Parts: sequence; structure tokens; C-alpha cells
Amino acid sequence: MQYKIKPGFRYPFGANHDAEGTNFSIFSRNATGMELLLFENATSRAPFQIIELDPEVNRTFFQWHVYVERLPPGVAYNWRVEGPHDDVVYSGFRFDSQKALVDPSARAVSDLLYDRPRACGPGDNHDAAIRGIVVNNGYDWEDDQAPPYRPDAAVIYEMHVGGFTRHASADVRHPGTFAAIIEKIPYLKDLGVTHVELMPIMAFDEADVPPGATDLGLKNYWGYSTHSFYSPHPRYCVTPEQGTQQSEFRDMVKALHKAGIGVILDVVFNHTAEGNEGGPVINFKGVGNEFSYHLDPNDRSRYRDFTGCGNTVNANHPMIALFILRCLEYWVDEMHVDGFRFDLASAMARGEDGNPLYHAPVLWSIEFSDSLAHHFVIAEAWDAAGLYQVGGFPGYRWKEWNGRYRDVVRQFVRGDRGIVSELATRLTGSSDFYQAAGRLPINSINFVTSHDGFTLYDQVSYNEKHNQANGEGNRDGHSDNLSWNCGHEGETDDAAILRLRERQTKNLMAILLLSHGIPMILSGDEVLRTQRGNNNAYCQDNELSWFDWRLTEANAGMLRFVREMIAFRKRHTSLMRRRYLTGSTPEGARLPDIVWHGIELNQPPWEDPDAQLLAYTLGALEPQAEDLHIMLNMSEQSYDLPLPEIANRNWFRAIDTSQPSPVDIMLPQEQPFVGNQYTVQPRSVVVLESR
Repeated sequence: MQYKIKPGFRYPFGANHDAEGTNFSIFSRNATGMELLLFENATSRAPFQIIELDPEVNRTFFQWHVYVERLPPGVAYNWRVEGPHDDVVYSGFRFDSQKALVDPSARAVSDLLYDRPRACGPGDNHDAAIRGIVVNNGYDWEDDQAPPYRPDAAVIYEMHVGGFTRHASADVRHPGTFAAIIEKIPYLKDLGVTHVELMPIMAFDEADVPPGATDLGLKNYWGYSTHSFYSPHPRYCVTPEQGTQQSEFRDMVKALHKAGIGVILDVVFNHTAEGNEGGPVINFKGVGNEFSYHLDPNDRSRYRDFTGCGNTVNANHPMIALFILRCLEYWVDEMHVDGFRFDLASAMARGEDGNPLYHAPVLWSIEFSDSLAHHFVIAEAWDAAGLYQVGGFPGYRWKEWNGRYRDVVRQFVRGDRGIVSELATRLTGSSDFYQAAGRLPINSINFVTSHDGFTLYDQVSYNEKHNQANGEGNRDGHSDNLSWNCGHEGETDDAAILRLRERQTKNLMAILLLSHGIPMILSGDEVLRTQRGNNNAYCQDNELSWFDWRLTEANAGMLRFVREMIAFRKRHTSLMRRRYLTGSTPEGARLPDIVWHGIELNQPPWEDPDAQLLAYTLGALEPQAEDLHIMLNMSEQSYDLPLPEIANRNWFRAIDTSQPSPVDIMLPQEQPFVGNQYTVQPRSVVVLESR
């Protein structure tokens, strides 16, 4: 069947279906010709209709557009773009009229036929390209209500959509999919997290791995290789070939919202799957390479790599900045997500010349967007070329992964001496980074582990990375993990070492959830998941990376501890302050908001180069609430620490990581009374409540 066409409209970008047909629009400033290839479905090898666009009729400024009458959802499509390719050293043009390109704004894509080597080389690849799929954008959201935007009360859970349910022990109908996440919502709700932060779910190139990993049959698992920013990743769907990506993702979001859990997307706008000059031509290279990427000014056939991934998106070019902003607003307005974490966000702060801009247009557009105003925008405030902006990322409401918090807490818990002064600053919201600029403790995303690096259990089990399984000779991944193996590298059956490791994981988790700022927990840390020392499991789509659900029983004590720590945090507003502590006594309060101590009351060890102990008292914000006395001892000796006196109130032990489960953390009605001092055991965290 040959469909009739009309000129169409320049906005919106992508394929947009309505009752009369489908409008297609794509941007390309320097293209001289454009063809739309229509396929019966995602697996059809040949197009049933090729529509050649007339630049006099089907082009308006940057946009090429055509309306195909009566074209239904389910049809697959590609573009072929003609334009200059000569003198690439000067121009940066990489047009290739033979290459089949996926629409950068496609709402659903299929990679069932995708052949990366053919996309990398010259020649026609219409039978082996990633395809866009026309979708019906309608969806019944019912009465969907996102959780209130309360960053001070947030507890974020970083997780991989596929890995969370691919293990056989997950016992779900469709492992590794958005649908399987719905089956696990009771677990997330019981754990107490307020938001899931999903590692990349925008469609990515699973074949984008180095040769060593390819030789081992490995693939890109993490997903930091996006090519289609509007489409959910096909592999996370049950029937992607039918174009159900939108509805399957929306079903998951709606179900999470019903459980009171928000959805944050980890997004990758710093680079794309197209890589460097040897990488594939998927979309942006073919429609606008000359403005989509940072190109070497001395040789525009080559790419500037500020990301360590081959290319860097030219995020502050007007066309690309608009694309990024519209894409984010789409995920909020039409897919109902609750925020974003931006991978290597500092690369997006670079101007078109590659130099950092404080007033980077794309970042401030995100800051001021009405659609994003009550949503999380979180920056990984560094890039791979040395630009480090933690504490100074452009904007005011941007939150930042606080890498310095991570490092100091790791150092303190492993036993480093003389860092308690900086530790105190990190525990109370990193005022040295944020306060002078008018920012708040909630600008700090506190974490001790993330997908990138050791898991929590490996942090206390390995001194060195063990990445041989990645096929790169253990050269990949960070070498300085600030870890301590507790006396033995890797697996052991030594009972004393195992007890110490469990205590150390509880220490790290307790400190995280006692800190001011927004805590982020890595999925699986609550059950002591291990990657056997691999700190860069980006290519390990197997049991090394997957969540093993048997651990919920094997390590039930740790799971209980984390669950109760989250609940403890939620019970105490003094741990979720939006403003910085001053050391003064608020009107109507019993105590100052904070008082610091050391081995003696009111004598913090700020200048002690050997200090491994810090204590402090947090005054309650409400008259009926409990004050907290927190004691952190990472030395090898125990201390009998005096406790502050509070009129008409006594101290009760809530948390002691040196105690076995279930008395390591106790509900108020179970807590034992303590007198005027408490013995804090070596390498332990103790928290007392007053009542």
C-alpha cells in the first residue's frame, strides 16, 4: 500500500500520530535532501514505501516534515539524509545518503535488526538499522498522583531495571522488564525508600563495548550509551516490537506512584552511542554531526572527548539545548517521571568552544523550566576531562552527587585519622560547599556507594579492584576506592572477619542515613550484594551484577537494619533539616540544634591529628520529639563516653552497630535505658534517644 502525503508540520519533532494519520518532523540544518523509509513492522527487511521530501514543500528552517495520511501506529521508519561530506577536516559534515538513521525524537525504537559493525562502516544498512516505531501516544493515567516534592524527606534507591529482576530467584513473570519492577513494589515499599533512581532506561546500544569485552561475549549492561532519548529501552519491555514501550514504562510509573514512590531517571546527555570517528552512524552524526558534537577545531573529522566515551554532546548549541530541554519536559509531562540525575553533568556546562560556562544556557534552561520546577535535577558534577564542580555547579536548585562526602565517610570508617573536622562538615550538609552561595543541605546527594565502584559489601571486603572478567586486563575502573578488606582480600570463612565486615557495612549505612542532605542507597547494599571485587561491572549482564533475591533471607539481619534505619530517619525531623545548623538554641527548644563532643563532652577533637572518634547531640525540633546523641568510634578501642544531661529526660539506646541483630537497632518501646555514660565499642556507631 502506498500512502498519500501532505506537507506536514515542523513541530513537534518525531512521529506524531493523530486520527487522520502521522506527522513526521526531523531537524537538519545542512541537509540537501531527505527520504522517509516506511516498514510494515520492526522486523521488515525492506521498506514498503520511500517518500522523498521536497525542500520547497517539506522544509521549514531547520526542520524537514511530511504528513502521511492514514498511516497507523506500529509502522516502523527510518530516515536517509543527503548532504555534504567532502572536506570533513574543515566542515565536520558526515552526511551519508546510504545510511538508514533512527529518528532522534522517536517515541519508540526497535534494535532487533541492529548490526553495529554495519553502522560503523560505509554502505546501505536499511535492513540492519535501529528503527523508529509510530506509536499512539494516548494513555489512561487514571488518577495518577506523583509523591509530593519533599527533597528533605527523600531516600533515593539507585537501581538497574534489568538487573533488579533478571536473577532466577526474582520469581517474576517477565524478568528484567518494567513489568517485573511492578511485582517488586511491595519490597521497595517495605524497605521505605521514597524514590527509585533508575540507571539509564532511554534506548541504548548494548553492543557498545571495547574489543576485549566483545571477544568475551559481553555487552553494555549499565546503559550509558544512549542513542534514542525519547524511547524506553526495548529490552526492558515485554512486547517492544509492537511499539508498547511508552505504555509499559507508564504502567510502571503509575504503579510506583500508587505506592508513594517517585521515579528519577539517570540520563546521559553528555555523550551518545555514536562514539568517535570510528563509531557507528545512528542518528545525530547523520542529521547534524557538525553541530551535535564538540569537534576538534584543528581537524573537524575528529571528536573532542571530555567524557571518556569517544564524543561529547555540544549541549549548549541552540538546537541541541532545545532538544535536551524538550526531551526532559516530555519525560515529565507525558511520562510522569519525578526528576533526573545527569551523568557527567559538567560536560553539559561546556560552551561550544569546550570551555566551562557558569551561565551555560542548557543548564539554566533546565533550572528555570516550569515543567521541571518541582522535580529533582541532580548533577554528577564532574566530567572525565578534569572539570570538577562539586559545590560550584551552575544554578541554585541543582542537587549534586557529593563525591567528597563519599570519600570522607569511606576514609573515616576504614579508620583514617584526623579527618573528623571535615567529617562533621559533611555530616551536616557540606556548608562549605553550598551555604555561601545561598544553597541548602538538600543540594547535597550523600552516598557511599553507587553503580560505579565497589558495592557496600565489597567496600569492606577488598583493598584492590578485581575486574579481570571485563576483558581489559584489570586496567579499567578506579584504583583508589578508599576501601579496607578487614584483614583478608575477598571471600573468607573467618568468622571474626565476617562479623567485622557486617559491622562496617552497618557503620557506613548508619552514617549515611544520619547525615543531613539527601541519602542515596545502591540497590543490593541492603542485602550485602557482592560483585566479587569488580568495581566497573558495566558489561556484566549476568549474576555478577544481578540482584540475588536469596540474599533477602541469607542476610535478613542487614536488610532489617537498613529498613529500620530508614524508618528511624523518617521519625526524626532533626535529621532532615532544610537549613544549616548554627549551634544556637531555637526559641522554645530544649537544646541547641547541635553540640559537638569528643571523648569529653563539649570538647570536639577538631585539631587532634589522631582522632578517630566524634560525638554530637542534635536538639529536637518539636517539644515532644526525641533529642539524639550520636557517637561514632572508628578506633580499635572502646570508650566510656559521658552523656549530656537534659532536664526531666533520660537516654535510651536506639542504635548500636556492635550489637547483633535484632538489638543493633530497636524500636522506641524496646529500647533499653542507659545512665549517664555509655561504652562505645571499637568500630561502631551508637545513637541514643532522649525521652
